Amino acid sequence: MLMEKILAGVLFAICAVMLLRLAIGERRRWRFDQWFARLWQATRARARALWHWRRSRQTAEREAEAAIRRAREGDWDGNVYKPKSFRKPPRDKMH
Repeated sequence: MLMEKILAGVLFAICAVMLLRLAIGERRRWRFDQWFARLWQATRARARALWHWRRSRQTAEREAEAAIRRAREGDWDGNVYKPKSFRKPPRDKMH
């Protein structure tokens, strides 16, 4: 019963906005359409950010832990970090 009232109210509001849109002039209708398009894009972007927030946070935590682990594997010369991957292979003495 409550859902029916909510649905009826939403549909009435949509119909009222569409009727108002038809009643205004062409220039105002264009501005209204642009405003509504920007509103829709912003709402969609916020919903997407909220939806992906948890996954991106978990990814950031994993990347931070990996960076900390890599930093512990290298050598520190004072405040200079030298990772093991930067070491050059031994030179060939034959040539």
